[in-house]
Amino acid sequence: MDLLLLIKAAIMGVVEGLTEFLPISSTGHLILTGSLLNFTGETVKVFDVAIQTGAMFAVIWEYRVRLLGTVRGITHDPVAQRFARNVVVAFIPAAVFGLLLGSMVKAHLFKPVPVAMAFIVGGLIILWVERWHRQKYGDRDLEGARRARVETVDDMSTMDALKIGLIQCLALIPGTSRSGATIIGGMVLGFSRKCATEFSFYLGIPTLMAAGAYSVLKQRHLLSMADLPMFAVGLVMAFFSALLCIRWLIRYVSTHDFTIFAWYRIVFGLIVLATAYTGVVTWAA
Repeated sequence: MDLLLLIKAAIMGVVEGLTEFLPISSTGHLILTGSLLNFTGETVKVFDVAIQTGAMFAVIWEYRVRLLGTVRGITHDPVAQRFARNVVVAFIPAAVFGLLLGSMVKAHLFKPVPVAMAFIVGGLIILWVERWHRQKYGDRDLEGARRARVETVDDMSTMDALKIGLIQCLALIPGTSRSGATIIGGMVLGFSRKCATEFSFYLGIPTLMAAGAYSVLKQRHLLSMADLPMFAVGLVMAFFSALLCIRWLIRYVSTHDFTIFAWYRIVFGLIVLATAYTGVVTWAA
């Protein structure tokens, strides 16, 4: 196995883990990073989706007590049953729309310029939502937990879960950000910032693991045993970097809003567009 290829896979894994749970689009960053590293092609598209599973294993590890409790109480505990039902209900829209539109989206939008445009639009939306949130809840309560309609994941209704699931479908557009859509969407629906963030973690488990398994199965003709070390390195690096990100983000949202990520998206998107149209950087498709 080419050492340079493994190094590129490791970099991509770190990028995936650090960006998966932030509202800045992991898919968008993987596309842009892969373009800069000349790490592109149909096999890489499968790799990009598959290594998201590594980030999801980080969620499973971090929340293993809650998840094990849900499994053990699924037959008799109303709280565990409601939690499991809400995750399943929220997952269904993405599964349906992903199967219907996934191939078309990958063919036309998995490119640097559309990603950059989605970065900018998403950043503007986050700025608007944060401004609305401050007006509604006040600057003294950035988290909004005391006055949020849904304070914790256990307070969610089935309709809340369905709405979040429909909002998550926006993340089919690369550069939108799955976590960004679900977190910001949750805030608009009346979730506390911490509740929206944690449910985004939980919802990512079935969503991204199913997407990874489906992508590998559908595109298995592109893969060989020689690709196994590359995928393994990407998964491992995604796991450890995601674990660090999860722990940091939960602390961050207790005292901060997402404005800094909105400006990051806008500035980064403008830089990509400027370099693409001036020819300073040749972004690979």
